[in-house]
Amino acid sequence: MNKRTQLSPSGLFSELRRRKVYPVIAAYAVVVWIVLQIGEVTFEPLGFPSWAMTGLIILAILGFPAVIVLSWMFDLSSIGLKRDIAVGSSGAVATIAVLPFVDMSVDRDQGYFCDGIAEEILNALTKIQKLNVVARMSSFRYRNVGDDLKRIGKELGATAILEGSVRKSDHRLRIGAQLVNVNDGYQFWSKSFDRELEDIFAIQDDIASSIAGSLLQKLMPVKTTSSQDVEAYEYYLRGRQFLHRFRKKDLDYARRMFHRAIEIDPDFALAWSGYADCFSLASMYEDPEPGYRDEATSASEKALKLEPELAEAHASRGLAHLMSQEFENAEQEFEKAIELNPRLYEAYYYYGRTRFHQGNVESAAEFFRKAAEVNAEDFQSRFLRVQILRGLGRLDEALVEARRGIAAVEKHLEWNPDDARTLLLGTGSLLLMGDTERAEEWIERALAIDPTDSVSLYNAACNYATIGRIDAALDHLERAIDNGTVSADWMRNDPDLDNLRGDPRYAALLRRAEDAPASI
Repeated sequence: MNKRTQLSPSGLFSELRRRKVYPVIAAYAVVVWIVLQIGEVTFEPLGFPSWAMTGLIILAILGFPAVIVLSWMFDLSSIGLKRDIAVGSSGAVATIAVLPFVDMSVDRDQGYFCDGIAEEILNALTKIQKLNVVARMSSFRYRNVGDDLKRIGKELGATAILEGSVRKSDHRLRIGAQLVNVNDGYQFWSKSFDRELEDIFAIQDDIASSIAGSLLQKLMPVKTTSSQDVEAYEYYLRGRQFLHRFRKKDLDYARRMFHRAIEIDPDFALAWSGYADCFSLASMYEDPEPGYRDEATSASEKALKLEPELAEAHASRGLAHLMSQEFENAEQEFEKAIELNPRLYEAYYYYGRTRFHQGNVESAAEFFRKAAEVNAEDFQSRFLRVQILRGLGRLDEALVEARRGIAAVEKHLEWNPDDARTLLLGTGSLLLMGDTERAEEWIERALAIDPTDSVSLYNAACNYATIGRIDAALDHLERAIDNGTVSADWMRNDPDLDNLRGDPRYAALLRRAEDAPASI
């Protein structure tokens, strides 16, 4: 816990029971009695000096407080000796952050694999209601951090941190993991694995189950992935690494990786879900042709058929419905995904986008707020909410959200300086905050990184329109439509384009977007 609490007498007795101090004291008393009986019978025949029995009694008395302290601090359970962690009155345990595992392979080329292991464990832990888990985007910023876990824990609001390392060589794995109490640096749990690559699923399950057991005081089997084929799993991890970068080349690469995963393991539901998302996002940002939407529909249906209770599959199905403008069906799928996993960021984020496409901007702003609550370091949902709040005239709220979003972006850019989309999303908030010079610098920097990307060009148009540079805004909007997909619904509801509404050139561009094949 972050602060000490005073226990009442009844609370103290209850905590003694919870920490199993009474059984330990009873066991110690039995052991001491047996030892003393043995000493009384054997010491004299063995020729021990007369003071030996007295010394044994003194040792037994001195050991009593030590046993009490150790039984308070540690719990001997079915998963081994582990350091105890206090739980709050609500039953929720201290928050855990999962850091990316360190790549210790000879060529240092297994980063995607190390991240994948850590992310699988993190995702599995988020499904346990009594555990609070720091979002991936927040915790994965901390790589190769050394021993500075106290600072990291404070910054993330975590009191327990899982860190680990992976050495992968051919078909052998060496994985070490430890769960550390941020407050005092003691380990709750640690374990090393030296196994075959095919054992990776069992290793992940073992780590996740041990963590849950350490923090919840009971053994809890946890399943981390639905595949049992290592090769398919590796392709899936590679695909997921590139999925959310949104650039065309990254989506193309992710799609190939997911496709290879499901060729190897046709029953791998998460890979089908990722494959569906690739087509949905490609339809959103690249090409509105029906073929992409059909592929997204087919793949998301397959994922749901394989695992009807998989939250990610319902979110993928919802996104596919959104791309086909089946808004009510999309909302039903997002609601189901949230029911299955209340901490699934994508469900809230795309639910918000669905409401925005329908013109229900206040509801969209609320879902974007919930998305940011689930992932405190997210900036996409924050910046979209800033746009809406500004358009609704709620400037004070917009400014608060803008400052939070910029803070998150600055942290993100430390690790991803070439992320053009992030720079352009942040520009709108900089403008709201009055930092026009820095905003224009970010626009130029982003366009230099990716001058033909449709998403970057559209966001640049929005920012130029906000500044009042109408011709530049229209030029970039036209180039965005020329180079990819721009949603007519989004254009109509986007407050960033308000300064363009009366321009005949804007009206012509909107007609082009409307005439595109079912663009969303």
